[in-house]
Formats: sequence, C-alpha cells, structure tokens
Amino acid sequence: MEVFGATLTDLAARRAIYSPQRTAFVDFQGGKRFEYSYRHFDERASRLAGFLNEVGVGPGDRVGILADNGIEHLECCFASWKVGAIHVPLNWRSSASELLHLLQITTPKVIIIQERFKDLLHRASTALKSSQKMRILTIGGSKEYEYDAIIAGTSVIPPRAVTVKTNPRDTAVILFTGGTTGRPKAVCISHENIAWNTLNTTIHDLEEDDRFLNVLPLFHTGGLLVYTVPLFILGGTTVLLRSFDAHVTLKKLDEEKITVFLSVPTIYRLLLECADWGRAKLNHLRFCTSGGAALPLDLIRRYEEEKGVCFKQGFGMTEFGPGVFALSPQDAQRKAGSIGRPNFFVQVRIDNEGRECKAGQEGELFLQGPSCCSGYFTPESGRFEAVDENGWFHTGDIAVHDEEGFYYIVGRKKDMYISGGENVYPHEIEDIALGYEGVRYCAVIGLPDKQWGEAGHLALVPENLTKNFDIDGLLDWLRQRLAHYKVPRQIHVLPSLPLSAAGKVMKQELKRKLWEMQTDADGENY
Repeated sequence: MEVFGATLTDLAARRAIYSPQRTAFVDFQGGKRFEYSYRHFDERASRLAGFLNEVGVGPGDRVGILADNGIEHLECCFASWKVGAIHVPLNWRSSASELLHLLQITTPKVIIIQERFKDLLHRASTALKSSQKMRILTIGGSKEYEYDAIIAGTSVIPPRAVTVKTNPRDTAVILFTGGTTGRPKAVCISHENIAWNTLNTTIHDLEEDDRFLNVLPLFHTGGLLVYTVPLFILGGTTVLLRSFDAHVTLKKLDEEKITVFLSVPTIYRLLLECADWGRAKLNHLRFCTSGGAALPLDLIRRYEEEKGVCFKQGFGMTEFGPGVFALSPQDAQRKAGSIGRPNFFVQVRIDNEGRECKAGQEGELFLQGPSCCSGYFTPESGRFEAVDENGWFHTGDIAVHDEEGFYYIVGRKKDMYISGGENVYPHEIEDIALGYEGVRYCAVIGLPDKQWGEAGHLALVPENLTKNFDIDGLLDWLRQRLAHYKVPRQIHVLPSLPLSAAGKVMKQELKRKLWEMQTDADGENY
C-alpha cells in the first residue's frame, strides 16, 4: 500500500499557496543578501521548468547542475521535479576524469553550470560520446547568460500546466556516495524516500518556524536532504552560504537568527578555533546537529559550557534516510560515541553471518524502511537493487547496541584489516587516539606487512600549537587501552588528511599516500 500517493512535482507550487509571503531561502552572492519568498521562488523554478519542458526534458530525464551552493541549486531541483525529471547535483570538487565518470553514468540531457566551472566541464565532456552531448545553460550573474535570462523572464508556467505522470517510487534525485573507499555510486532517491525522510525529520528535529544555516554542499545528501528539503516542505527558512568560512558562519548564526545548524566535527572544531569564537553569539540556536563521524566529547562540553549550545547527533547515509539514528541532547554526554536510537520509521538489525546479534555483540548494521533508496543508477538498465531478498539494506558498518537500545558504530567492514589472524576495526583505535592530548584529527588504515599480513598505520594531524608531537606518548596511551595486536605499527604526523565533501577521511587516498611514504622511507617511523 502506498502511504504517500503524491510525488514532489508540485511541491513548490503547493508551498507557494500555503505560505506565499514567508521566506523560503536567503542566499548571499557577491557580498549581497537576496531573500526569496515561497511565491517568488516558485515563479523562478516555474520559468526554468517551462524552458526544460520546451527543450524536451520529461519524466526520467536527468538535469545536472555544476555550481556552488546557491539558489540555482534549489531552482534546478524543484524545476526538474515540476517536469518529472531527475535532479543530478554534481561535485564541483571533482577532477575532470572523476566528473566524466559521473556524466557517463547519469547522461544528463541538460546541465546547468556556473561560469567558473566551464573549463572543468569542457575537459570532462570532450571524452563523452556524441550521443551523450548535453544542452548547457550557463549561470553568470547577469541576463547576458542564458540561465539568468530564463529566470528573469516573464514567462511563468502556472501550477500543473506541465502534465507529467510520475509514481511515488520514481527517482527524484540521483546523489553520489562519498567514494571514501572506491568510486562513487549513483544512488536513486525516490519521491517516496524523501517524503518518509521528511516525516522522520519533523518527528525528531524540525519545526515550521526554524531557520537553518546550510554550509554543507548541496551536491551531498547532508546539504540537500537532511534539513533543506524537509524544512521547505514544513514552510521554514534555509539560509545558504556559498562556501564555508568560520568567521562568516559565526556572524550569520547570529544575524540570521539561526535556530538549527548542521555540520561535521571538522567544521565544529574550525568554528571553535576561529578568532571570533569568544565574542560569537549563538543564543538563537535550539540545537546543533553533527554527523559524518563521531563528535569528540571535548567539543560537546566546550560548546555547552562556553555558548550554551546543545548537540543532537545522529547517523545517516546517502542510500538511506539520510536520517537513520538520532541521539538527543540529553544523552549526548551520557552516551558519548553513540549514534543514538533508530528514527521512528526505521527498522534495524545487527547481523553476524545470518544470526541476529544481542546486546554487546558486534555485527553488520542492516536497515529496513520506506526511506531506503530505490537502488543504484546505471545508464544501461536504469537501476539495480540495493537491498537483499528480505528487504534489508546492508550498510557495511560494523555496529553494536547496548541494553538500553543505543547503537554504536565499531568500524567499516571494508576498512577492517587482518593482523596476525585477528580482525581489527580502525574506528575503535581512532576513537581512543582522539582522546590523547594534541591529536586534532586521525585515521587508521591497514598496510601489507611481511610478518603480520597487514599492520595498522595511524595518520594524525596535531593541534595547531603542538610542536614535536609525542609519538611515544601516544603509543603508550594506545597500549594501555587496546589489545596489543590493535596498536598501530607506525604513527605518521601529517599536516592534513584527505577529506571528502562530507568531512570524512578518503581512506583509499590516504592508503596510497602512506604506502608511498612507507616505500620511500623503508619502514621508518614519521
């Protein structure tokens, strides 16, 4: 039975009817502030939808966008839905070869591109087959550019003027996985998935008067689907920053009276280290949400003690939700390190070789529920399934739950390495290493080892003021808290770690880097 019988095709038009004068989005561009009411935004999206309809874009076609965070991303998204097309936000941080891979998978009929990314697109698209050529609309900030001229035009399609037949299970958005352990996969997010995630989000987090400051990229599920689209459905306001800057972010949290903020631990630490932190006013915030990785306890305490800010933590992924687990502020310190409990319409199983694990037993985290993606997109067959024969999505995360029903991520199945016949999960080691004074960020990977098969290598970035980092001290700290086979063979002090758009360590890239360092140095410590 379909609980959500409607699709998102007329979502902007409906919101424009319910709350035409309320502010949907605030966008900053060229030092100026632009505010868009729901009615104004719907008109802009309708103009773009009219153009897409005229050039033959219809149900199932893909519309790509390569642009920084701004109103154009949302216009592309909602205009695509108006004509039944699929919104495909592309990662502008990609290399030309990586972008080519994304284009070859999704084959967009139209691509909207910011002027400054045209060279990147040109280098990527020259290798495309002639059958994959795209209609390109350039954003330039003036009516001299085709995209800007369309948005500024007078032709507005009225609600429902474009008649499309869509099903709640049709794909609304294609998002790419982070690619931290391999090439990104194209995830099909259906209209139904978004509706159920919105319901979960409103139950646990959002209110219609909330104001959300978005600093996460809109080509990522964290930027687009965690709060931005659900808050639009509720009638709240999203404030867009085109790029992250700690000084600007702290300023806008106060000036824009932001009530909800979402980011990753890396950004929360950068805000804390910003010179403006001491005088920053965060008194409008109801809560902050952290995802992507475990939030260190010292950050939770400092935000609460110095600014009175409480944290909600959670767990989500591109393929599911993205809202899957939530940890309330009341439990943030008591259950530090936990991802919380499952959201309302999410079923969870911890599985070990077909057996369901009890409290305290480790296994792979399986998920089931209507906010699961509908599969992975391929140009040949459309999509292939993401769930097993029993409807469970296999996350690849190793997890455990306690007697109170709080869940913890132990590690990634793919990150696991085997040292001397023992399974080692890097996440456990990383959590303990982060508790050592002077460790800012860290990651553990396994590298080939003649004696043990594989051995652990810990790469870390020290705190800014830390000089001559005490590697021996950290090793002693780890030896006191870990079984001997889990203690990394080597520790590498680096100026930075390779991070994805979601703030996660790109472990394949780190592994290549450490392997090269290991080979060059003949196994010496760094």
